[in-house]
Amino acid sequence: MSDYSISAAGRTVRLFLADGLPQGIVIADVGNWNGKALAAPRGRLPDLLRRSEASRTGVYILLGPDPDKIDGVLAYIGEADDIAARMRIHLRSESKDFFDRVVFLVSSDEMLTKGHVRYLESRLIKLTQEAGSVALTNDTHPDFQRLPEADRADMDTFVGNAALVLPILGCDLFRRKQRPQAATRDDLGPEGAHTSPVFTFVTGGASATGHETEDGFVVFAGSTARRATSGTFPAGYAALRDKLVACAQLGQGITPDLWTFGSDVTFSSPSAAASIVSGRSASGPLEWKIQPQGISYRDWRASRIDEPA
Repeated sequence: MSDYSISAAGRTVRLFLADGLPQGIVIADVGNWNGKALAAPRGRLPDLLRRSEASRTGVYILLGPDPDKIDGVLAYIGEADDIAARMRIHLRSESKDFFDRVVFLVSSDEMLTKGHVRYLESRLIKLTQEAGSVALTNDTHPDFQRLPEADRADMDTFVGNAALVLPILGCDLFRRKQRPQAATRDDLGPEGAHTSPVFTFVTGGASATGHETEDGFVVFAGSTARRATSGTFPAGYAALRDKLVACAQLGQGITPDLWTFGSDVTFSSPSAAASIVSGRSASGPLEWKIQPQGISYRDWRASRIDEPA
C-alpha cells in the first residue's frame, strides 16, 4: 500500500458500537493513536451529525455503489473545519447523492488544524488513486505539502493508523489489485504461501486465466467466455452474466460465439467464475488448473492447508 504498508505485527483495534448495534454508529481507534474513525450507514447520518466529533476539523469519506461496475465502489474524500456543516451542504447536492455509508476521521484531542486535514485529504486521495480499486468522484486532486516536517511526520503516522482501521469499517480504499506474472512450482511451497498462482480454464473454445485474491477469484481482462449456455447454467449466474454485459465487463469476442472480458472481474468463488466462462454449471476447484503442471485449484488449495506453520 505505497508508503503506508501495514505491519504484519499484531495490533489492537477497539470498536465501540455507539448504539449497541453493528448496523449503527461504529467508532474505531488504535492504541497510542490520537485519532478516531466514526462510521455509519446513511440512514444513521442524522444521529452521527449530532455527535460532538462531527463538528470537529477532520476528513470525511463518502462511499457508495458504482453503477458502472459489478461490485464496484465510488468514493469521495473531503476535509472541513466542521464536518457536520459540510455534510449538510452535501446532502443538498445531487453530485454527492451516491453514498450509502460515511466515515469521519478526527483527532481525539481536537488538535487537527486546517493545514493538517488538507494534508490528510491529499494523502488519502493519492493512496486511493494508486491502489486503483475504488473510483473517486473528486473533481480535484490536491497535493498539499505546506506543513512543517515534524507535522508531516505526525500526519503520516495518522494516515498509517487510519489505513489500519478503515477496512474494518467497510472502507477499504487502499487495497491494490495485484496480478501474478507466472505460475511455477514455487507457488506451492512456503515461499509462495501468500501468493496465488495463475490458473487457466479452457472449455468449448473459450480460454480464461485468473487467480485468487482476498476479495474472491479474479478472471483477468482478455479472457474469453462462451456465449452459448447449457441447460445446467444456473439462473443466478445468467443474471450475473447479463449484468457483466450491461456494464461492458463482458463484450464482443474474437469470434461470434465468444465474449471477451474487458476488465478484471472478481467473482465470489472459482465455481462462479468457471460457470460464467463455460456457460454451464462448472466445478471451479476441479476445472481451474495451474499450467503446465495441470494442478487443480482444489489440489493447490489443499497443499496450502497442509503446509506447516
